[in-house]
Amino acid sequence: MGSNVCRCRPWYICLANFVGFKVNFFVSLPGVLILLAISFVSVILSKIIPLKLPVIAYCSILGLLLACPMSPVRETVIASANKINFTAPLTMVGAYAGISISDKLKEFISQGWKMVLIACLVMTGTFICSAFIANAVLSWTGVI
Repeated sequence: MGSNVCRCRPWYICLANFVGFKVNFFVSLPGVLILLAISFVSVILSKIIPLKLPVIAYCSILGLLLACPMSPVRETVIASANKINFTAPLTMVGAYAGISISDKLKEFISQGWKMVLIACLVMTGTFICSAFIANAVLSWTGVI
């Protein structure tokens, strides 16, 4: 999956943001480039820091540091990222993930019907639990 996700170019995300959410291509480009830079630096950090954390942890930590109140680039990072609707890049990543596992579908099914059933139950349970948690948090914060 990793090699396919890396092919997701910044202009694809800007285009998806434009088509799906009517945000000008060049308005969303700075936010996409900032997120791309955070991702790139996170990959480098994961290679040079001896603490073996997943790259997503470095992305989260770096993003939090750049957006924290003490950061001198806070306003730029937040303003640029706010112009991106995050379902635009997630749609692309989901599509790439689906394409990357499509050639392994026969191998997955060959493991037996029990594995397929367990996978379906895990995915359904994860979705339902996520929906309950999101509903609780949104209700608690007064959004819904």
